[in-house]
Amino acid sequence: SDCWWDGEFLLNCSFTGISTVPEDIPQTSVTADFSYNNIKTFLCTDRRNEEWMLKHLNLSNNLISKLSLTTCRNLPVLETLNLNDNAIHTLTLDIPTPAHGSNEYRKVHRLLPALKVLSVERNNLNTVPRGLGLLQSLQTVRMSSNDIQQIGLNDFQNCSQLKAIDLQNNKISKIHPDAFRDLNKLQVVDLRANALTTPLLLISLNFFQLEVDLSNNAW
Repeated sequence: SDCWWDGEFLLNCSFTGISTVPEDIPQTSVTADFSYNNIKTFLCTDRRNEEWMLKHLNLSNNLISKLSLTTCRNLPVLETLNLNDNAIHTLTLDIPTPAHGSNEYRKVHRLLPALKVLSVERNNLNTVPRGLGLLQSLQTVRMSSNDIQQIGLNDFQNCSQLKAIDLQNNKISKIHPDAFRDLNKLQVVDLRANALTTPLLLISLNFFQLEVDLSNNAW
């Protein structure tokens, strides 16, 4: 393809017109940019079954509509995943819980263990993806400009490292009062430009340094 490789850490395939992610990503790549292409599907695993040393993966501005991260067992050090400006309506992070001790349970338990930033802005999500709590290192999640309508009690369950949540410019009209209660490291919640009709006590009073932006709602 027309991808550019610096010979060491950077793979740049943006604006090359590719429709699939190349299978022969150099093992030493730290950053891979596949933005502004025609990619419709992305599968983490490759036929070599080798681990990628990627820390930063950019898949923004493509044609992805459905994406499952449950197979991403070959990205053990990935820290940032950019999925902005696609057409994603389904983002799968979990699978039905199998019997305890099975192989599938162990695979999901190791899902993207180093991921800190997940960005899915300007897509077609209508719910918060289930299973965010499986991303044990997740610190920032960006889901602005989607079609999310409500925040449930368990949407951010077990997201113990989460510091920032960006949900601005969605269609959120309902938030469970305890949705953010156990997120002890949370610092910022952006809920601007949603459909909230009444001021809500969204968080417990234990968060002395939490910034919550509720401007441009319906009340």
